[in-house]
Amino acid sequence: MTRRPPPIVVAGLFLAACSKAPDENRASNPAALELVALPTTDHVGGLAREPMIVEGADGSLFVAGYGTEKPTLWRSADGGASWEAVDVGSEADGAVGNSDVDLAVAPDGKLYFVVMSYDRQVFEGRGVAAATSLDGGATWSWSSLSRDRFDDRPWIEVAPDGVVHAVWNDGAGVSHAVSTDRGRTWTELARVHASGGSSHLAIGPGGTLAVRVTPLSASGNKMDPGTDGIAVSRDGGATWEMRDLPGTRTWTGSFDPKDGVLRWVEPIAWDSTGALYTLSSEGTVLWLGRSTDDGTSWTRWPVVEDSAMVYFPYLVARGSGELAATWFSGSGDALRANLALIDVDDGSEGAPHVTRAEPFAFPAFRPVDADSTLIRDTAGEYIPIVFLRDGRLAVVTTIQDPVNDRGGFTFRPYRIGAR
Repeated sequence: MTRRPPPIVVAGLFLAACSKAPDENRASNPAALELVALPTTDHVGGLAREPMIVEGADGSLFVAGYGTEKPTLWRSADGGASWEAVDVGSEADGAVGNSDVDLAVAPDGKLYFVVMSYDRQVFEGRGVAAATSLDGGATWSWSSLSRDRFDDRPWIEVAPDGVVHAVWNDGAGVSHAVSTDRGRTWTELARVHASGGSSHLAIGPGGTLAVRVTPLSASGNKMDPGTDGIAVSRDGGATWEMRDLPGTRTWTGSFDPKDGVLRWVEPIAWDSTGALYTLSSEGTVLWLGRSTDDGTSWTRWPVVEDSAMVYFPYLVARGSGELAATWFSGSGDALRANLALIDVDDGSEGAPHVTRAEPFAFPAFRPVDADSTLIRDTAGEYIPIVFLRDGRLAVVTTIQDPVNDRGGFTFRPYRIGAR
């Protein structure tokens, strides 16, 4: 999300899942697993705040992020060891956007990229654009989905039938558009919900759509108290039903840790059996929710407890109950990124097994006063994570280092191994 604090400028830059058959690699004893950090790769040259990562059909990796006045995308053909910038086109081609991004890969390998435009003079969104590549990222075709005031937080996913779905919000509810011709043309359908923000989008293996609808929207300019649930559609978005969520979440509208739990992206994910998962914070505890009836009823477990606040979670799933999660903990010098595997076993009601990696700090900073005193920054409201087909797990974190004039991202792979 791009929100009200003014941009940070460094050297002219604004600093403001596919896998192999998952059950083949599943451990018979999840308690014997460990996450082993592998060598990381820094790519410097173009800021990548709040990045997103996907794996293409040929194994190429793509990372998008924001930090300049045009959409930015990078590609790795060697498993993340090196990266190069992707030419996504010019403004004349429709490549417009300087804020929140998302990426998706279709079952046939087609790539999709959505990006938001944000006016940093008035702190408001100004549009959403989507692009498609039919040739592995070599060329891109762009479409404008919206050019409304307060447009914010787009997400894009591809259903099993190949239909592409995009959602976003504008302070007056959650919008939804579809493309049935690989992104060449788009049709905006009825709104997902008449209030709230587009906090996340996920599509189940049977094509059921789920949108996490939250109170805060329009880059933090609008709050709709009481709007806090999941919208579900079984007919491709023609109709939607709201589902309640388990637990209690307090939305303050503030992004200051002193005011309470920091919230923006509240992730949802489907596994291959059609179970739907949520992950959210209640202070120092992360709670995992699981529904086997499209959000009508839930089983809920505390999966992480910390001495500091845990916040800005993210979640992906594969196979039957195999999850990977990221989140932040602490603030200031104590700010850390966290990663864990969560195994919900075979759908039983027993507590999931959690395998955590060592928390880490990363070089993202922002000034906090006129003297340019720096403080650690999350550089966005989630840490993207992906299961890779070669068996690794990978996350991407932002490099935002004003002192050393460095902007970019770090690719951080992990091996899922036995103790």
